Amino acid sequence: MRFSASKQFRKRVSNCPSLLSVKMATRVLQGVCLGLKSTRNVFVINGQITTITRSISSSPDSWFKSLFVRKVDPRKDAHAQLLSKKEDNNLYKIQFHNVKPECLDDYNELCEDVLPSIHENPEYPCELVGTWNTWYGEQDQAVHLWRYRGGYPALTEVMNKLRKNKDFAKYRAERGKMLLSRRNQLLLEFSFWNEPVPREGPNIYELRSYQLRPGTMIEWGNYWARAIDIRQQNQEAVGGFFSQIGSLYQVHHLWAYKDLQSRENTRNAAWQREGWDEVVYYTVPLIQHMESRVMIPMKTSPLK
Repeated sequence: MRFSASKQFRKRVSNCPSLLSVKMATRVLQGVCLGLKSTRNVFVINGQITTITRSISSSPDSWFKSLFVRKVDPRKDAHAQLLSKKEDNNLYKIQFHNVKPECLDDYNELCEDVLPSIHENPEYPCELVGTWNTWYGEQDQAVHLWRYRGGYPALTEVMNKLRKNKDFAKYRAERGKMLLSRRNQLLLEFSFWNEPVPREGPNIYELRSYQLRPGTMIEWGNYWARAIDIRQQNQEAVGGFFSQIGSLYQVHHLWAYKDLQSRENTRNAAWQREGWDEVVYYTVPLIQHMESRVMIPMKTSPLK
């Protein structure tokens, strides 16, 4: 009876077109993999060609399962080492302060009195790169960008000295009364972007922030290493950064324009240059979320 039941079951399966189709498709996929040993992806990082090889198991079953289970390939270096500038060892801190609407003018005056004194003091190994109020985007917001020459040791030195600075302690206490919330991030700069330097104004600045899918930072850097030349025609590129502490896998691109119409004209002109459409096509799928802020410099900002 068992033999007869099994024979009848196989007969029913052989007469079922849908099950046969699945079975045939599986055999075809397994057959295709027999001649494959490995795949290669080639990236250009810091001007050097880097090849990442992924091996494919000789077992058809293992290969078939890999269609549904993504394998993790170990890398010898973190993306921070592959994408950042090694020669200057700069670390950046970006601060976002959401200010009570009625306190914004007083907040700006307070920052203009205190922040330049830290920037100009040679005892502090840090520089105020730029300080702005958000014009379009989050309202009643201030954005400050600091550079620490010497990396994490320089940041630690500045923080330790500021704790002993009575004037800075008063500034923090007064500032706290004016804020609704605040957050910050520690950043590294992409090796293929120019280092931000003081600019004459008047300018408006756009901070475009991209939340990338985890694991896609190197791919992003590979495309933008070629794209930055396309976006330097009017010297609008100020700086490009990626996060190390705070919200991770986040990228910030900082741009300068004379006004909103200049921004529109410059961005439209990029589409007329060879390669820009390809960069957009391949980088958009890497993004989970993106945000744009148009900002106006404060009076004491080195980026005018």
